[in-house]
Amino acid sequence: MKKVIITLAAILFTSLASNAQKYCMVDSKYILENLSEYKDAQKRLDEISAQWQKEIDLKFAEVDRLYKAYQAEQVMLSEEMKQRRQTDIVEKEKQAKELQKKRFGMEGDLFKKRQELVKPVQDKVYNAIQKLAVSKNYDLILDKSAGITVFYSDPKLDKSLDILKDLGVMNPTPRK
Repeated sequence: MKKVIITLAAILFTSLASNAQKYCMVDSKYILENLSEYKDAQKRLDEISAQWQKEIDLKFAEVDRLYKAYQAEQVMLSEEMKQRRQTDIVEKEKQAKELQKKRFGMEGDLFKKRQELVKPVQDKVYNAIQKLAVSKNYDLILDKSAGITVFYSDPKLDKSLDILKDLGVMNPTPRK
């Protein structure tokens, strides 16, 4: 009985080892950088971010201006006026910080805008990669731009150009 089990295990192991997996790599960063939709989305995000940052900077500049005016005038103010000014300054600073968090926080407006503008392009690339995997019978596709440490890769394993071609990009920028 032991011999039968050992023989079956050896046959199973041999058959699994002989079934080599088919794999390739893509560089999603390179693919995205060659898509005009992605570049347009990034440009739009940069514009929106700069606009929101300017809005926040103005709020903090107002707080700074109020604080400097308070420091210059505090010797002439009554205790009640000092308290009112301090409260006003603290409230304006709190509003500026809340706006900053609302715009740039973890689930802030910039995150939502990125989801709205960039995610559809990323989904398009993901679907193209899925299509490649199915059509070429790949068992595994690695993304070398996603932080996977790859010390060496055969260039013929990189299918990023195939993905770009499938997405309609005919003249991608040369690799750096």
